[in-house]
Amino acid sequence: MQERSEETPIYMDNHATTPLDPRVLEAMMPYLTGHFGNPHSVHHAYGWKAVAGVEAARAEVAELIGAESREIVFTSGATESDNLAIKGAARFLRRKGKNHVVTLATEHKGVLESCRRLESEGFRVSILPVEPSGLVNLQRLNEAICEDTALVSVMAVNSEIGVIQPLAEIGALCRESGVVFHSDAAQAVGKIPIDVEAMKIDLLSISGHKVYGPMGVGALYVRRRPRVRLEPLFDGGGQERGLRSGTLAPALCVGLGKACVLAGREMAEEAERLLALRRRLQDGIMAALEGVSLNGDPDQRVAGNLNLAFEGVDGEALINAMPKLAVSSGSACSSAAVEPSYVLRALGLSDEAARSSIRIGLGRFTTEAEVDTAVGDVAAAVTALRRGEVAEAPALGAAG
Repeated sequence: MQERSEETPIYMDNHATTPLDPRVLEAMMPYLTGHFGNPHSVHHAYGWKAVAGVEAARAEVAELIGAESREIVFTSGATESDNLAIKGAARFLRRKGKNHVVTLATEHKGVLESCRRLESEGFRVSILPVEPSGLVNLQRLNEAICEDTALVSVMAVNSEIGVIQPLAEIGALCRESGVVFHSDAAQAVGKIPIDVEAMKIDLLSISGHKVYGPMGVGALYVRRRPRVRLEPLFDGGGQERGLRSGTLAPALCVGLGKACVLAGREMAEEAERLLALRRRLQDGIMAALEGVSLNGDPDQRVAGNLNLAFEGVDGEALINAMPKLAVSSGSACSSAAVEPSYVLRALGLSDEAARSSIRIGLGRFTTEAEVDTAVGDVAAAVTALRRGEVAEAPALGAAG
């Protein structure tokens, strides 16, 4: 990774996006230059070389999640994968009298807005609350499933609070009920082990830029046995098994494949290192400050996530007061008003507590020295804000 200059903030927003791993870029480069062929051109070597790269990448993505290569559909990212999975499965199953979809209040907007679109088409949508920990209540989920339920969609790892949902238990419940189970795993793939067969996941969304791969590419796992049928979102040349028409970008696909290979190889060691860094960061901040609380389950969360609420401090003002740290909040800007995070409010936090929270995302390139610097910057900024010594400049909320 390129050396950081003194003027460049320390990057701790790895849930918004991860830096492109140099090894991924190296794998992509031939497909950005000499191997520029259209992977759907079947009559010459340029096309053959491109499609060989795409298919090798498809196998690499599949291997990371315990799938078959032919079950991987390349997309532009997790949002497209969410849309294709949720709308595609629901619209197909409506032909069989299934018109009910179940999801959680803390899901990514790609899921929630897809469900709202289905609702406008006459589907019945149940958006379930979560526990104060951010975890699903399995009994409530079981009670929500009924005879006309087509699909359950539950995010594997929450993008704001990092909690890990019990995928295997949800998958077993859905399989027993004959319901399709979709999971947005953009924040999970490459961070925790995922086995779609063992977890009985039917549809799984993947994002390239959340796993140190390139932006603009993702994948959707679509189970073949028992087969899951989808109605495509748009029409065209019938690429990707007829589910996602359009010319694939070989360099992006190859980049995603390489990112998955690296993640599979290094995931366990990286998680152990990140957990140590997170504990160092959390312990340092809480030793230096009073009135700090952790949002989300303290144990069932990915190693690199820390979502903290600072009593008496506005989160946006805190971010502005730490220009040397690149962190974020879950707040959303609407004209001049900053709305508190809907995820944190779903945990039962007050608007004030939700507004006082920031998300810190540690990643592959985070160092101990950066963590120690962050402890000092956070402590100094919070102390100054509580004393009224730092002006609260307006800021837009960060993306998730």
